[in-house]
Amino acid sequence: MKKTTVAIIAIIMLSTCTFSITKAEASMEKTSLPSSFTWCNVNGTDYVGPIKDQSPAPTCETYALCASLETIMQYQKQETYNPDLSETHLYFYAGGTFEAGYVNLIDAADYLVEIGVPDEGCYPDPHRAYDYPFISLDGWENRTVKINEWGWVNNTEEEIKAALVEYGPLVFCAYFWKDFFYYNKGVYQHKWGPIAGGHVMTIVGYNDSEQCWIVKNSWGTKWGLDGWLKMAYDANMITGTWYQRYDENCTGIIYIDGVYGNLQPDVPKVHIQTPEIKKTYLFGKEITTILKDLKLFTSATPRIIGDIQINVTAENTDRVEFYIDGVKTHIDYEPPYTWNLETIRGRHTLKVKAINEQNASIDIRDFYKII
Repeated sequence: MKKTTVAIIAIIMLSTCTFSITKAEASMEKTSLPSSFTWCNVNGTDYVGPIKDQSPAPTCETYALCASLETIMQYQKQETYNPDLSETHLYFYAGGTFEAGYVNLIDAADYLVEIGVPDEGCYPDPHRAYDYPFISLDGWENRTVKINEWGWVNNTEEEIKAALVEYGPLVFCAYFWKDFFYYNKGVYQHKWGPIAGGHVMTIVGYNDSEQCWIVKNSWGTKWGLDGWLKMAYDANMITGTWYQRYDENCTGIIYIDGVYGNLQPDVPKVHIQTPEIKKTYLFGKEITTILKDLKLFTSATPRIIGDIQINVTAENTDRVEFYIDGVKTHIDYEPPYTWNLETIRGRHTLKVKAINEQNASIDIRDFYKII
């Protein structure tokens, strides 16, 4: 199962280190490692970026890989511009299917070496839990970020710390138990419940005083510590057994080295603000969502009762086009980009497309119009 505000940063800024990180530190003596470190606070700068939500799709492998890339991209440019890579592109184009429930992590990492991953505007996550026809925007090949190589990190405390400081956030495979769903404070260590599944997350830091790894998850901000996890050094969650049939050297922990390509493409940015996933709206006003597990809806599909205004944010664009089920219904040439939804009851797909003279970007939102 695959599940920043100042307050969030305050929770995870556990590092007291104030030094710059260079490749030369790869050869540091293990005893010279700082007692705490996080990519959320390198000389006062947070390079990690906000928590994302993969639900309800089993795309944790690509969310974890992209989380690592996005941090390395910002650190490499020495700029916090919140790059947003297309996890869903990486998932499907690297061979993943929702029917199988995963993408091979090795295949996804190799895809980053050979092809690369474009920005989210080429293929936004529709938050669907089923397979469907997929294709990224024309020209996505010119908007990709690639890596020189990736490799396995030995599963020892000191070697994980050293690799984390040298290369950037590390992607790791984990088993988790039922109590993991309910984690919301302190340092996590399994206490009750059976094994619930496998998951992939990203280690962004550590803290010796609390004996824990600082982990970025992809289950949204309502899980854990506003989406983050403090995982005990001895939590025994990290595993390499999933992929040892493909690579006997697999340790379950991946480092990424050498990011290059179109790190900051000059393209429109567009995001559907309303309706949001997992929300219910009554005549445009958000209300409590009930019957969340009703089979009529997927867990992420917003539900709309009555009239609602579609709200979109967009940058670097000349116009925003609105589509319902593939049919263009409205064009807005000036912000705020809005449209009063007009459609019949039932399940629909909203697509918005921001366009300028050179490029386009899209965002997608499935929704259910109840009445």
